[in-house]
Amino acid sequence: MSKETRLNSLMHEEACAAPECVAAMLRADDDCYRALAASLAAKPPAAAVTIARGSSDHAASYFSYLAAVRGGRLVTSMCMSLLTLYRAPIPAAGLLALAISQSGRSPDVCGPIEQLRAEGATTVALVNDASSPLARAAQWVLPLHAGAERSVAATKSYLCSLAAGARLAAHWAGDSELLAAVHALPKSLRQACGQDWRAALEVLHDAQRIMVIGRGTGLAIAQEAALKFKETCGIQAEAFSSAEVKHGPMALVDTGYPMLVFAPRGPAQPDLLALAAEMRQRGARVLLAAPPDVGERELTLATTLTPDLDPLAAIQSFYLMVEALARARGHDPDKPRHLQKVTTTL
Repeated sequence: MSKETRLNSLMHEEACAAPECVAAMLRADDDCYRALAASLAAKPPAAAVTIARGSSDHAASYFSYLAAVRGGRLVTSMCMSLLTLYRAPIPAAGLLALAISQSGRSPDVCGPIEQLRAEGATTVALVNDASSPLARAAQWVLPLHAGAERSVAATKSYLCSLAAGARLAAHWAGDSELLAAVHALPKSLRQACGQDWRAALEVLHDAQRIMVIGRGTGLAIAQEAALKFKETCGIQAEAFSSAEVKHGPMALVDTGYPMLVFAPRGPAQPDLLALAAEMRQRGARVLLAAPPDVGERELTLATTLTPDLDPLAAIQSFYLMVEALARARGHDPDKPRHLQKVTTTL
């Protein structure tokens, strides 16, 4: 690998482009978001599910939290194999099914949307490729506008998925405050790109395992960070809610065990800070990512106009760190071993 390539990976370029991609997404399709929200208000769904895999599923988890926190709507993740393998008789009438995908070409995402729409569900696709099979299958299409993503490791498409999900949640809830905060996201993401996370590089350069901790609206980014540690750095990473760590996973923690704790603002932050302090006492090598007012942090989180959107700024900073970590460990972050951009599972 040439020196120029090492300094300019596609993953780095695409992660840095995320703020402008989110801005482009927010400038487009406003009529469609408003029309969908009006349709859902006129005929509220009896139930709502998300359909996604990998990074897109983490974005779906974040949307589920926002839909509940901001609108009081329960949204659950559907196990696609219920339809693709077991042919379970899931009632579709009155159902809202939201699929999230970068490529829009995975059969286990497209198939359920096709089936549920045929059986009477309202189907929505947040998809980067607006000409994809998923876009054709769904009744409502909300393009991500992230542009072509050449690195296998998704970055800008994930951030656009998070932002689009937040935008949809705001419209669905009729929440003008959240919507205004969503439209201000690009500025916060640019600030997040400038955060110095080099402290993590020395700690994790030789790490073979790590726990990534989050909670609430921040759990989705802990899940995404753990995935990126695995695919770009070859680190065995597991994501947990701070509420679950003491139910077994804590038994793994010994002296020097690395742990990344995301503690953005919000009601979950006190618990996350307390866990970080406890894990330090147990000998763990804690990397605490928190806003500037948290003195014991190792990594600084940029903030947004509302704590509910702070996870987007957190993952923006993380992406730039993990890309640098991958290169420092001798990995090509653009071409993770055994992986390809489009995963075709059933």
